[in-house]
Amino acid sequence: MFENLTDRLERSFKILKGEGKITEINVAETVKEIRKALIEADVNYKVAKTFTDEVKRKALGMNVLNAIKPGQLMVKVVHDELVSLMGGQATDINLAGNPTVILIAGLQGSGKTTFSAKLANHLKNKKGKSPLLVAGDVYRPAAIEQLKVLGQQINVPVFTIPGSNDPIGIAREAVRLAKNNNQNVVIIDTAGRLAIDEEMMKEVEAIKKAVSPNEILFVVDSMTGQDAVNTAKEFNDRLNFDGVVLTKLDGDTRGGAALSIRAVVDKPIKFVSTGEKLDALDIFHPDRMADRILGMGDIVSLVEKAQEQYDAEQAKILHKKILKDQFNFNDFLEQINQIKKMGNLKDLAGMIPGVGKALKDIDIDDDAFKNIEAIIKSMTPEERENPSLMNGSRRKRIAEGSGTSIVEVNRLLKQFEDMRKLMKMVSGGGAKNLARMMNQPHRR
Repeated sequence: MFENLTDRLERSFKILKGEGKITEINVAETVKEIRKALIEADVNYKVAKTFTDEVKRKALGMNVLNAIKPGQLMVKVVHDELVSLMGGQATDINLAGNPTVILIAGLQGSGKTTFSAKLANHLKNKKGKSPLLVAGDVYRPAAIEQLKVLGQQINVPVFTIPGSNDPIGIAREAVRLAKNNNQNVVIIDTAGRLAIDEEMMKEVEAIKKAVSPNEILFVVDSMTGQDAVNTAKEFNDRLNFDGVVLTKLDGDTRGGAALSIRAVVDKPIKFVSTGEKLDALDIFHPDRMADRILGMGDIVSLVEKAQEQYDAEQAKILHKKILKDQFNFNDFLEQINQIKKMGNLKDLAGMIPGVGKALKDIDIDDDAFKNIEAIIKSMTPEERENPSLMNGSRRKRIAEGSGTSIVEVNRLLKQFEDMRKLMKMVSGGGAKNLARMMNQPHRR
């Protein structure tokens, strides 16, 4: 995400590279390039100008810091201003009320229905809530069926009234039912249109009046850039929503919506959605997003994703196996599955400082482990348990069974053996330290 903006900002900072000190001339030149970069990223012009004026003011006010190189100083100033522009800190969703009523609004195609399911999944698994999804889009063909399918996937009930064309009545009845059934969160998916129209606005306003939601979230496709900001402003003028959800952020190489919305509507971005999977939903952290925009990675989020998949008991068992040189292909396959659960591989790699830039032009899809898994699954249970059994005939059979070549099988076996030696070498201290880190809450 934000690849284009990251590249342009990096080029802007190079103006100051090698300069001995901050001056009005070199700062003005750098700021001019930063403004161009923001406008090309589809950032609102007024937002871009205000942002760069503030960067210039602060940079010139810091020229007494001679110990810091001008380029590094400018990166820090821009980073701090990006954090401020995007809201300063993460903003929690309001879960007051019994039940908590959350109204989801936005244009058709923005990803409201999928987000509704993702939010239900998030609240169920991470907040211990008992959500009810409400199919309030009675116009779009298959919208109700889509929500039912998503609800089944995450084991969350979906409320609908068959044959009803009254979304207000459906919403009101859903809240009443939730109270009776001890479901403590009601998430109402509403209808959208391809563009803002009066009929849609009146309907969503009527739903708001009928159920008095504790939280109204506006869902917007981040890839629409400046249009997303304009739409957000119109919805906010009518609904006074509580927060923004940016969807399809993984496909947004520019970043205009993320950088403009907060400044234009003065409402926080609460969630970002980065993929089709129902667990591909993240709380929006302005400081972490600023890190990523400036190519600094996002180690905090990477560790948190790893923590979600981390099992302390399994880690202890694995540590003992490594020490005894008993780590096998079953264990290896399990580790691959843990990594895959963490999300999109290229996105994960981009969280490591410096790696995102290195992988910019390299396509890494979620099938990156496909051949490795095929090779391991073509082994017999005995071969998986005892890698030392691998002779020539076994390797040939595994290559044929997995649809790979003998070269790929040999390469995997060599890499596995090298990895086993390395893991044993560091397991005395390294693995324990990693386990200790994963067990502790991260402090920034």
